[in-house]
Amino acid sequence: MEDLFVGLSQLSFGHIVMFVIGLALIWAAIYKEYEPMLLLPIGFGAILANFPESSAVGENGVLTFLLNYGIKNELFPTLIFVAIGAMMDFGPLLRRPFMLTFGFAAQIGIICTMFLARFLGFNLGQSTAIGIIGAADGPTSIFVATRMAPDMLGPISVAAYSYMALVPLIQPPVVRLLTTRSERLIRMPYQGGDVSKTTRIIFPIAVTIVAGLIAPMCAALVGMLMFGNLVRECGVLERLSKSAQNELANLVTLLLGITIGSTMTAEKFLTPATLKIMALGLGAFIFDTAGGVIFAKIANLFLKEKVNPMVGAAGISAFPMSARVIQKIAQDEDPGNVILPYTVSANVAGQIGSVFVGGLLLAFSTWMIANGYDILPESVLSIFGK
Repeated sequence: MEDLFVGLSQLSFGHIVMFVIGLALIWAAIYKEYEPMLLLPIGFGAILANFPESSAVGENGVLTFLLNYGIKNELFPTLIFVAIGAMMDFGPLLRRPFMLTFGFAAQIGIICTMFLARFLGFNLGQSTAIGIIGAADGPTSIFVATRMAPDMLGPISVAAYSYMALVPLIQPPVVRLLTTRSERLIRMPYQGGDVSKTTRIIFPIAVTIVAGLIAPMCAALVGMLMFGNLVRECGVLERLSKSAQNELANLVTLLLGITIGSTMTAEKFLTPATLKIMALGLGAFIFDTAGGVIFAKIANLFLKEKVNPMVGAAGISAFPMSARVIQKIAQDEDPGNVILPYTVSANVAGQIGSVFVGGLLLAFSTWMIANGYDILPESVLSIFGK
């Protein structure tokens, strides 16, 4: 009989709080439609993991099995990238290759947040994982957190996906603050034209080779992203392309979400560090948006044909939400101003930039930790007892 009521007898206030958090995530997914494919299974997984003596987690728990063989070995994040690659159309970027620079400029939030996290007392590995929230790319955040801060996988994942869902609320105030109305009214010429099939096939192969040679640590993510895109563009694997976009994406997302939720146990999640991570994650998205806008404004000093600075904000990886948000701001100012082709190009570039920068930082931080270096001098850290 004791085993029958162990759930009630060992229930703590922390468990109840986690039940509430899990229910809140489910509510946000269903009634607010905030990243429902991730937040709903994450919320449910959090509930399952917080029952005292839960059979879902632990040595023989099914969710622990999925954690060990789906996330810790990076299987789920890489499979998700195959699906994302199959969904991506790089045509808009290939028609406007200069927009690739915006995809990298908007990753400044990763660097800023990484330094800020280290300043606040997180170690270098944790700071790197927290900074990657600024990639606005859930699988990349999970990939890096698994390697650099596995104990923080839950809050980092929740922060990444929550703020991706809140892009329509986060970006507009930042964009309006950093631009004048005359800048927001800038119109950009339409650039049409088809991209050849040969170019579409060569592009994912070329990106994989370049990324693999420059940053081998990001080869898995970039390679799987580009492999998925090659399956889409080759023209001879249409059935596999559709399967990757639908069945593979849906199944892996479902398992990924509920597995992440299982890491959100009360003792790991209900800490001051979680609040810091959530705050830093919000800061990362703000820094990303600001970095993209400021880069566009600087570029305009040298460009004959001016770029609408708002396009820079679409350089984050939250595709296609950010592109649509920036287009909406433009049409609020001028209903006839269509900059969507450019915002989509920047948004697609952000998908590549986030993975590439994430891989570079992963390699950089791993090397620094192995050699006993740090991103902040000891004199700065010692002032605050870090």
